[in-house]
Amino acid sequence: MFDVEHVGEGIPDPSWNVKPTEQIPIVLESVKDGPVVRRLESARWSLVPSFSKQLTSGYPTFNARAEEAAEKASYKNSVASKRALIPAAGYYEWHTAGKVKTPYFVHSDDGLPLALAGLYSWWRNPALPGDDPARWVLTATILTSDAQGALAEIHDRTPVVLPEEWWDQWLDPHTAGDQSLVDAAVAASRPPAAGLRFYEVAPLAGAANGPELTEPVGSEHVAGASGDPRG
Repeated sequence: MFDVEHVGEGIPDPSWNVKPTEQIPIVLESVKDGPVVRRLESARWSLVPSFSKQLTSGYPTFNARAEEAAEKASYKNSVASKRALIPAAGYYEWHTAGKVKTPYFVHSDDGLPLALAGLYSWWRNPALPGDDPARWVLTATILTSDAQGALAEIHDRTPVVLPEEWWDQWLDPHTAGDQSLVDAAVAASRPPAAGLRFYEVAPLAGAANGPELTEPVGSEHVAGASGDPRG
């Protein structure tokens, strides 16, 4: 689906309950003494910029606000040339009313995986010697933007889902990325372009992990439509 030319080691098995800092598959393009190569790699879901002194962060970096990504020190270099696609069958979003959180599962209307717009970074562990392959850690984050249409009735933010005609440009490391590129990608992702649908699912229980987590317990809604899906 993504025309991957190289598959890296340790690609994680499918998961229906992925948590920040766990491994996720990402699609990226790299250049090293030759042509551009499109790769599928395993990355730690929470971006760590190369200048960080440690792998953990004092603030969450599994999501990055698209509106300010190019201005943030943690993401600026990644916006410039280290952009990725994060393939996903869908994602969960929670509507909060008081102390009650209701989960929804958002997916494509054609059943194909979504391509979430992401950024990646290579972090070098200073505690490991230069000849240790484990010294390099690939990390990634998912861009989010203001929710539109019926999705906005659930939550005010949503991952940026890129349409296929945007994949090549977004991944190309020769395309100098800046805030205008991110803004254009967000505009291209707006409903109905993304072709999203969603429905309520049962609450996710701790370590539960299986396809039953995405089974609907309510009717399905079109993400680009207006109106309260909870009615």
